[in-house]
Amino acid sequence: MSDKPAIMLGLELPDVDIWSDRVVVALGQNPSSFTGPGTNTYLVGTGSERILLDCGQGLEEYLPVLDDALTRAGCRIQEIVLTHGHVDHIGGAGSVIDRHGALRVSKFPWAPFDEPWPVDVTPIGDGDVVRTEGATLRAVHTPGHAADHLCYVLEEERSIFSGDNVLGVGTTVIPVDGGDLLDYMTSLERLQAEVPTAIYPAHGPKIEDGPGKLREYIAHRNAREQEIVAALGAGDHLVPEIVERVYAAYPKALHGAARMSVCSHLLKLEREGHATRDGETPLDARWSIRS
Repeated sequence: MSDKPAIMLGLELPDVDIWSDRVVVALGQNPSSFTGPGTNTYLVGTGSERILLDCGQGLEEYLPVLDDALTRAGCRIQEIVLTHGHVDHIGGAGSVIDRHGALRVSKFPWAPFDEPWPVDVTPIGDGDVVRTEGATLRAVHTPGHAADHLCYVLEEERSIFSGDNVLGVGTTVIPVDGGDLLDYMTSLERLQAEVPTAIYPAHGPKIEDGPGKLREYIAHRNAREQEIVAALGAGDHLVPEIVERVYAAYPKALHGAARMSVCSHLLKLEREGHATRDGETPLDARWSIRS
């Protein structure tokens, strides 16, 4: 593990930027240790109407940033398409609709995420296509970070909007509630098979080498799993103990997220029959390697 881990704390990005002829990014104005500079939202297409891909978490400060992006692109919103239903991706849908009028909101339906929000969801699933002038988005169901997670292939570029599955800097958190690392690894392999030219993440800068980043992500997860197995073998059986050993080079502020990451690896090992636990709650259980 590097003694200078790649993290998004302190990273800054412009509020509005143009990342390709078909992609304008507007920052969600919600910086944090989990979101980095904030959630990237995208205007996709080349015409006078474009797809808004993700819409932030509903902060008032986001709306003028989106207006600026629309002005720079010379367009209005055709519809909203979502990668998944976590708050920083779906939470802004209502306020965007209030400001810009009735808009279709499409996502993979998942009631626990969808029901809290005052928007009607149009179902979209694996292989479905959303079109606008200059852009064809093909949905790829990629669960792991969230059960309803979709990535989108921008066919004209052979690039991918990765949502939270691949980040511009650092690695993705696999939540204990709703996440699944075994599914996530399968999703990374699906994205790898697309051989994307570039990746547009939900957090952090554009990734210019899509295949390289996906190889890096898969290798990182495999290496982390081996570190966790080694920690268990060294006598660390509680999640906080494993975090202290495996994430020693990381700021303490990230250890909360690291606990979720370690727990996701342990649950994967449990599903595969390689680990056992004593305790119902994964974060509080005593873990052991299955002999």
